[in-house]
Amino acid sequence: MLRHLHIENYTLIERLDIDFHQGFSVITGQTGAGKSILLGAISLLTGQRADTTAIQAGKNRCTLEAEFDITGYQLQQLFDDEGLDWDEKNCIIRRELTTTGKSRAFVNDTPVTLTTLKQLGARLLDIHSQHQNLLLGQEDFQLHILDTLAHNHDLLTAYKTTYTSWQDKEKALAQAYQATQQNHQDEDYLRYQLNELETFSPQADEDETLHTECTTLEHAQDIRQSLYATSQIIDSEEACVQMLRQARQQLQDIAPYFTHADEMIQRIESCEIELRDLARQCDIYSQDIECDPQRLEQVRARLNKLYALEQKHHVTTSTDLIAIQSEISTHLNTIDNSEEHLHQLQQEAQQAHAKVTDLAHQLSKTRANAAKHLEAQMIEQLKPLGMPNIQFAVDITASPHPHPQGQDNITMLFTANKHTPLQAIQNVASGGEIARVMLTLKAIISTSIQLPTIIFDEIDTGVSGQIAQAMAHIMRHISQQGRQVISITHLPQIAALGDTHYRVWKEETPDATLSHITLLDRQGRIDEIASMLSGTNITDSAIENAKQLLSH
Repeated sequence: MLRHLHIENYTLIERLDIDFHQGFSVITGQTGAGKSILLGAISLLTGQRADTTAIQAGKNRCTLEAEFDITGYQLQQLFDDEGLDWDEKNCIIRRELTTTGKSRAFVNDTPVTLTTLKQLGARLLDIHSQHQNLLLGQEDFQLHILDTLAHNHDLLTAYKTTYTSWQDKEKALAQAYQATQQNHQDEDYLRYQLNELETFSPQADEDETLHTECTTLEHAQDIRQSLYATSQIIDSEEACVQMLRQARQQLQDIAPYFTHADEMIQRIESCEIELRDLARQCDIYSQDIECDPQRLEQVRARLNKLYALEQKHHVTTSTDLIAIQSEISTHLNTIDNSEEHLHQLQQEAQQAHAKVTDLAHQLSKTRANAAKHLEAQMIEQLKPLGMPNIQFAVDITASPHPHPQGQDNITMLFTANKHTPLQAIQNVASGGEIARVMLTLKAIISTSIQLPTIIFDEIDTGVSGQIAQAMAHIMRHISQQGRQVISITHLPQIAALGDTHYRVWKEETPDATLSHITLLDRQGRIDEIASMLSGTNITDSAIENAKQLLSH
């Protein structure tokens, strides 16, 4: 339950510290006094989007903080999953907004994301504002009501997981079918490309090999002549080899009396050997070089074909062509096996659909049972709320195909008149009737979920008198089931039944307009309820009437 609320520099609230209590609490005050501001602050603490305009004029920052008693609400797993400090009794949520647009949130002094704040807020508070009455006409909300009463959380989670898996398999099947259709259209061209590459049979690094051979063949005659001339220059009678022999002889003559001669002779002999080897190599190369115009044309033709294929496939090397050949071969292999692949995907999709359908049927059974109980409870509890001829039914029809919530279409049917046929509730119920229906639904749901605090924001819109008092008894009954109920109201009949009563009021100062909230004692409650009954001029009869309401 909400134990304490601290607000600082938030719109009209400069500073507020207020304790809340177990049971049924009411908050009253004139229109514009700040009740909605209070509710807005609490909403921010449950992860709602922040607006920097909410910061009080002239201030750089606003701070909102709430302390909750979480005893017995099984929240430790959530705290552990989010890495939050766990205290089995206390939970403190703080939110800070700055004029720069920054927003920070903390749970027990640990920074958290708004997603975490929303998850925790959903387990601590249920704020029912007037606009939520519009949810009554939405099928998702009506399904949520039935699933809550049927305790379908685990079953619905399993269904949604299976439904997602089925949708993924259906998507994969559709994509595979589309790809198969496209592949069959492209198959002839792919086979032509593969045949062209296989016929050409590119070799790794063939570009460089062919280019080198082509250059050699184009200059074969020049190469042979140069090699022959080089061999002759080295090995002729007047060549450097003959000169080296003469030099060696000169050194041999002085060797007996010159100590360095032997070393120099060895070096000359090495040069001579190297030159003779070079001459022989030139002879061999010159014999290997052939002037083969036919081979040159073959090499040129293959090189041109290689360049054409590379350009066609937008690559730059023969190695790239080999990779493309492999890809096309793999693609064609996939096409050849596509029917088998499609059959496998069809089987998987059918199996997933069968699981989805089975879980959907289980959901339908639990919802049908919950609907019967809901119909009986709604009629029983709405009759004392000024609807003696109430008729209420839940129409469940099967949709042709499973949807994310199952295979049920839900319509809540309603009429408050004996001779009027049942129609969709959003089409026939008045504002006051919808408010009573929503309150009754909340009361019924509260017995099925563990929610510490429920806040009703003017749930009494469109009602008055005895009906308002009956609605107050319902809220009081909810609070007696171990829940904290807070009602923001304009009706004295509801205000009088609160265990605690808070008054919101507005103060005009020279510098600003400020909003305050005060816990009323008994005399304060008498005065406030009398004011609600008679307006600004409180009469003795209004005071007496207020005392009577409180005594009841």
